[in-house]
Amino acid sequence: MINEQTLAGLHAYWQAANYLAAGQIYLLDNPLMKEALRPEHIKPRLLGHWGTSPGLNLIYVHLNRLIKDTDADIFLICGPGHGAPAIVANTYLEGTYAELYPKVTEDEAGIKQLFRQFSTPGGIPSHVSAHTPGSIHEGGELGYALVHAFGAVFDHPDLIAACVIGDGEAETGPLAGSWKSINFLNPARDGAVLPILHLNGYKISGPTVLGRMADDELEQFFDSQGYQAYFVEGTDPLDVHRKWPPRWIAAMSVSGLYRKPHEKANRAKRPGR
Repeated sequence: MINEQTLAGLHAYWQAANYLAAGQIYLLDNPLMKEALRPEHIKPRLLGHWGTSPGLNLIYVHLNRLIKDTDADIFLICGPGHGAPAIVANTYLEGTYAELYPKVTEDEAGIKQLFRQFSTPGGIPSHVSAHTPGSIHEGGELGYALVHAFGAVFDHPDLIAACVIGDGEAETGPLAGSWKSINFLNPARDGAVLPILHLNGYKISGPTVLGRMADDELEQFFDSQGYQAYFVEGTDPLDVHRKWPPRWIAAMSVSGLYRKPHEKANRAKRPGR
């Protein structure tokens, strides 16, 4: 169980990441909202998707907690298109961004620079480009996140790739075919992939297919592909925070990721089964 102090810290961090993500999309000036918002503070052209950002921030903060609690070797691949506001926000909060880009300082002037450079000529793109610290996946073209995650864990038996997939991206041909990549993992030699399907129900042009399926239909679909599905959903943020830790533990246990290294050689079943 997650204690109340940890819960408050997670929630505060998530809120800060959400603010930084929203600011990158919308704000040209007045980064800390010290004065009443005026039209000239808003960017004339808005790019980046707010709809995916809170979910990405939620995943990021709980992955960090999982790493601290388990010392697991985990990295994140972000598939949702134009999800850079969230990932850049988190790299800024943790200090990585300022290390690589000293001009983006950790103060009000730096936050203003962070906001102004986003999706601006001479700045950074609205997707997770090579400019983003730690990026190995270009998020501007959809469909390849999951296969990149599988490729990253081959021959790395202790590595876990947590791969976030937007439900719009899930409808692309390359992503639909990528679910079968689990069949190529060797349990003794390779690491594991934790796909995280971000089902907020919409893409740019309308509802998504998977977003309109009932939970039991989704569970049956992913079981047929070789995966055990776990659901984290809700409308109360604090309640959703509480749901994450046991889902992480269950998913990692199913994948055999809590086994000791010398036990991995004895694993005969594919991850997910």
